[in-house]
Amino acid sequence: MPGWVIWAIVAVVLALGELATPGLFFLGPVALAAIPAGIVALVGGAGWLQVLVFILGALATLGVVRPIARAHLHIPALTRTGTAALIGARALVLERVDVNGGRVRIGGEEWSARAYMDDQVLEPGTRVEVAKIEGATALVYE
Repeated sequence: MPGWVIWAIVAVVLALGELATPGLFFLGPVALAAIPAGIVALVGGAGWLQVLVFILGALATLGVVRPIARAHLHIPALTRTGTAALIGARALVLERVDVNGGRVRIGGEEWSARAYMDDQVLEPGTRVEVAKIEGATALVYE
């Protein structure tokens, strides 16, 4: 089997591993490093040179690409959109909120809500914070 095919398989396996482990962003940059190693194999480079290019590529992508990608995973609240922008927002309890449900007002909109902690009961008029959004329901806590 040609060396470039082996490197292509390595890149695909590492990329699939990255998809199976969301949030870590470790295998993706290493998968990118298999591409230049495969190119070296395609042009007839020695095995040791292919491995060296792979190692250097992995270190480079982990040192450059990974920090950039991880920074984009932690987007500040001001630049979030959609329901992600509501996490951390303050809300006002309109109807009693417990583990079974209730109603809150978030930024002028009325939302169905549930208590984030199972044993918590929030009475009308209580100021709460949005911990999470599940579908059209805000999970809130005091």
